[in-house]
Amino acid sequence: MATQLKRSYRFALRSSLFVSCVFAVVLSGLLFLWGVFDPLLVMVSVLLLFAVAFSVLQIRIERFIYRRIKQIYDDVTLLEGSSLVSGPITTDMKTLTEEIEKFAKDKKVEIDTLKIREEYRKEFLGNVSHELKTPLFTVQGYIETLLDGAINDKNVRKKYLQRANKGVERLIYIVKDLDLITKLEVGDLNLKREKFDIIELIQSVFDLLEMKTEKKNIVLTFDMEYNEPIYVFGDKEKIQQVVTNLLVNSIKYGHPEGTTEVSVENLIKNKVIVRITDNGEGIPEQHIPRLFERFYRVDKSGSRSEGGSGLGLSIVKHIIEAHNEKIYVESEIGVGSEFSFTLEKAGPDDGEAHEKTED
Repeated sequence: MATQLKRSYRFALRSSLFVSCVFAVVLSGLLFLWGVFDPLLVMVSVLLLFAVAFSVLQIRIERFIYRRIKQIYDDVTLLEGSSLVSGPITTDMKTLTEEIEKFAKDKKVEIDTLKIREEYRKEFLGNVSHELKTPLFTVQGYIETLLDGAINDKNVRKKYLQRANKGVERLIYIVKDLDLITKLEVGDLNLKREKFDIIELIQSVFDLLEMKTEKKNIVLTFDMEYNEPIYVFGDKEKIQQVVTNLLVNSIKYGHPEGTTEVSVENLIKNKVIVRITDNGEGIPEQHIPRLFERFYRVDKSGSRSEGGSGLGLSIVKHIIEAHNEKIYVESEIGVGSEFSFTLEKAGPDDGEAHEKTED
């Protein structure tokens, strides 16, 4: 058993005392009536009876309780690996009650967890269905229109095929992200670690997102001028995806004429922290714990119109955790949001042994 049961002989002791007292009264009365009353004989007989009664009662009670407790343990399978050892058993039910209560609490937690997982599963399936059916129906609509005769009009044909192609591209984008996040979750994605300059990588992402920023007139900038490279260890391609996803997110939900600022700071020991801060609309506090869930959206209606697979932040979290690093988020409504993550840093002459090693 998980807890050593206390020996308690109170019931057997009290019962033996009761039987002995009754026996002493009856025996004394009979001897007195017969005229052969002997106090020493009565005392010896009572003590002998008490010893026999106590032993018999205790053994019988222990065996009776053991069978009942063992049946309960077998029925509820209280604890994995727990076993009920035959031996002296408590005659009160305190310890057994504690074990049963602990079992009930554990089962309640398990049931609550299963309910949460079931709700998450339903929500996830609903989100996947929504994300996939929108582009599917769009593509289907354009193709059906073309089949109904619009294909004969050259201008309409080209326009509808281009729109259908965009729908297919969105489907491919969602499926690729789902495939990536599945690999990350099961640990099936090898990371090609190498030393690289994080400042150079961030600048390259700035350049790639230039057209997106121009549409909303948002400025991507560093917090200061970095004249020297800052070397880190990691999968360069995956870290670039992390930076891209976070910057795209800040552009998507940032205010027009806004600014997204990136800083790279030395942290304790061998770490740097990359901070991406915007002055956008901010995120309500109640949504922050769920930000990194797959398909979770703060704005259920408007955010879908912004595009994306709904997996960006979830992918970011898994990539950072695959590097055994941490990601953080702080946000205030009307002020903006800051996403930050840590990376292993390296000096300009370090890292030869780390370069291009696979996890």
